[in-house]
Amino acid sequence: MDIETRVRRRRTGGDERGLIDLEAFSPVAHVPEPSSRGPTLERLLDHLDPALDGRLPPNAYVHGPFGAGKTAVVQALFDHLGSLSTEQGGAFHTTTRASTAPVPSFVTVDARTADSEFGFYQAVLDGFVSDAVPEHGVGTSELQERVHDQLSAATVGVVVAVDHVGEPGSLSPDRLVELFASLPSTVAWLAVGRDPPAEVSLTEYTARSIRIDRYGRQALVDVLTTRADDGTARRVLAYDHARRIAEWADGNAHHALSAAFVAADRARADDRPAVSEADVTAAIRAVPRQSVSLGRVLALPENKRRVLASVAALDPEERTSVSATTEAVVADPTVELSASTVRRFLYELAEVGVLERVQMETTGKGRPPSRVEVRFPVTVFRRLTDRQ
Repeated sequence: MDIETRVRRRRTGGDERGLIDLEAFSPVAHVPEPSSRGPTLERLLDHLDPALDGRLPPNAYVHGPFGAGKTAVVQALFDHLGSLSTEQGGAFHTTTRASTAPVPSFVTVDARTADSEFGFYQAVLDGFVSDAVPEHGVGTSELQERVHDQLSAATVGVVVAVDHVGEPGSLSPDRLVELFASLPSTVAWLAVGRDPPAEVSLTEYTARSIRIDRYGRQALVDVLTTRADDGTARRVLAYDHARRIAEWADGNAHHALSAAFVAADRARADDRPAVSEADVTAAIRAVPRQSVSLGRVLALPENKRRVLASVAALDPEERTSVSATTEAVVADPTVELSASTVRRFLYELAEVGVLERVQMETTGKGRPPSRVEVRFPVTVFRRLTDRQ
């Protein structure tokens, strides 16, 4: 819990009704110190150890199932190491180790948004330099040359972590290897993805694979209770409720946090200071078991997010087929897209798993229609979209 939150609590005189902080349970928000991930952080630090002496570590592949906290751990670690190399002039110091050698820079790239050659170079450069990096008005080859020149001049080098590799719609492992091959030898990289190493071609170019397992039940309870303690309202999520959510989520922190978010949203809407058993029951029902990551949904272009918001607001009878869904979405004045574009988006979103076309049973001849279903927690999507 930060100082601002502590002060705000005291200024309310202990009356915390309506002060539930939904951001504390956001499945796309990552805390500086991830809970219950000490051994995982140590394994990553073992690999990155050469950087603490001013040398580049070898390339590596970090992998694990959806919801295992890969992004949270890698982002927190790179943020910390990056701040040390910046704030301490490149020298790394601890109570047991002192090195005056400059430390490499640490950059993170999201393959969901940096899903093209231009986007990749732009993200790498943006994470390395303090000046603004152009998003338009410059060619890919010119941007690549600028990245190459900047990284070549790096005294020690740069360690780049690329997250969400190999997901639908993001950079593929093969493409990532090609892009890194275009960069100078002053760059080392970590690729982060879900697929096992044996199924990923880029492991031919790595020295090590680091697995991050899904959370154990108690570890996931700790994640939820720690997030609850960071929320503005104390005791917003009772231990028994956190345990029930953790049991249901089966090691997936994304699903657990999504359910906690929905439960807290229900309590806040009713002006209650804490989540009830009924809130938890409703929240679990509101999170699809086969939900995709909300991070992937929020990384979509704005026009596709508008279509998703419209689909999510439809009644079931308006989603009985792709044609019916298209018609209903086009009628939504907030969408402002043609029927052909909406229809194409629906098929594309189904291909990447954000939507699902569920074939309906029929007694007639011909191909049965496909009901359109969303595959993400709608309440969380709406609240996070409202804040963007």
